[in-house]
Amino acid sequence: MREAEAGQPAAHVPGGTAERIRDLERRRAQAVAAGGPRRRGTFGARERIERLLDAGSFTETGQFVRARAVAGGGRRPYGDGVVTGHGTVDGRPVCVFAQDSAVFGGSMGEAFGEKTVALMDHALKTGCPVVGLNDSGGARIQEGVASLALYAELVRRNVQASGVIPQISVILGPCAGGAAYSPAITDFTVMVDGASHMFVTGPDVIEAVTGERATAEDLGGARTSNTVNGNAHFLAADEEDALDTVRDLLSYLPANNLEHAPRYDPGAAPAGQPLDAVVPDRPGQAYDMRDILHAVVDDGELLYVQELFAPNIICALARVEGASVGVVANQPLHAAGVLDIDASEKAARFVRFCDAFGIPLLTFADVPGYLSGVRQEQAGIIRRGAKLLYAYAEATVPKVTVVVRKAYGGGYAVMGSKHLGADVNLAWPTARIAVMGAEGAVGLLHRRELAASDEPEALRARLVAAYESTHGTPYLAAERGYVDAVIAPRDTRDHVCRALRALRGKRAPLPQRRHGNIPL
Repeated sequence: MREAEAGQPAAHVPGGTAERIRDLERRRAQAVAAGGPRRRGTFGARERIERLLDAGSFTETGQFVRARAVAGGGRRPYGDGVVTGHGTVDGRPVCVFAQDSAVFGGSMGEAFGEKTVALMDHALKTGCPVVGLNDSGGARIQEGVASLALYAELVRRNVQASGVIPQISVILGPCAGGAAYSPAITDFTVMVDGASHMFVTGPDVIEAVTGERATAEDLGGARTSNTVNGNAHFLAADEEDALDTVRDLLSYLPANNLEHAPRYDPGAAPAGQPLDAVVPDRPGQAYDMRDILHAVVDDGELLYVQELFAPNIICALARVEGASVGVVANQPLHAAGVLDIDASEKAARFVRFCDAFGIPLLTFADVPGYLSGVRQEQAGIIRRGAKLLYAYAEATVPKVTVVVRKAYGGGYAVMGSKHLGADVNLAWPTARIAVMGAEGAVGLLHRRELAASDEPEALRARLVAAYESTHGTPYLAAERGYVDAVIAPRDTRDHVCRALRALRGKRAPLPQRRHGNIPL
């Protein structure tokens, strides 16, 4: 019999095999019982993993790890507040960790961090995605710098894994302080409405330091993170919905950057509104770009990414003939589909993700250009809007673009133009590819004639019509080879399928370099 550790019962040294097996089972039971749900209406860490993974597929790692001894002693349960391991989702391998808020508030200590880092190393070695179920109060104060060191180690693993294996963070409770930065580096973040919070500084500290009053929801609640600051990509109704979203998301993604995304039996475009009638005759009239997207992708199904943030641009994962594609499209229902800072950064990150994991890009353009104005200029629209230009130019995956209506100025160039390396560019007869719209162009080019005319409105109408007949069509661009084909809207899915089929074997070697320098 050895002396018991502070707060722990004395451990009996077992004798024969049967007794040792009984001791193992007892320890396993202790490990499983160490945590549990901390808040009403939530699941425990192990329940969350079981609900995420295929039934019976979970293999736990580090089950008997305990916290390092800390001043004052105290309880040191098995697992140290995080459950780690691997299993399968739809039969495909996945690594997963779940922070246990019932153990030390889910705070990260040294052993907790080492378990998580070891899981990340395993995922990198085996080339499988990592899903993190976050529910933590942050660094464990009692362990001081050791806790901070492991946060940095985890972030380093996140960076090493970036573009190599998909990383998904699910925020199921608080995710505060240093704990928030690791999810920020991962590829996708899912939050639960009314339950998740992700911020660097809590409301009490902010009020004490600045005098400003705010709630946790104001600072980084699920809705704030999905609509205001763009820190999250998906808003779930509850924990079940969040885990279902992860399973759905994984079905579109490859296991790693050396593999292809899973292919499924080709789906069909649903019968719906004929595409020939979607775009209104009046150039300024809005329509819903989703009507077009649903008629082009398999079964009309899209998984929208950051749907509530920067709604003037759509980013989504979908399938065409059973293969994953990344869809980027302007949304005329919101701000006429203009590109502003938020839309540019949202789309740039999505384009770079798709390129990193070999997912072809399908772009639908209806854009009046970049948003002008003092606030946008002062907030850095040049630097931050350039991120989308950089992302498209850098991407080497198959790129297919359809110009639906407006493609003006810098908006034409950035939205998957030939000049940024798009492989196949299609245009509808309704496309207007020009430096600017007819009204603005006529006002600039013919201002003297209009000022001197006795009938300026009649002259303006004739000049606008003349401009529209040349620059207001896709044919000038087609004459120069900037557009490969002008197609009837109803034939869009067929042309997209043919283009993606032809591009499956695309190779695009790049110059050797450490990495580019995107304007961050």
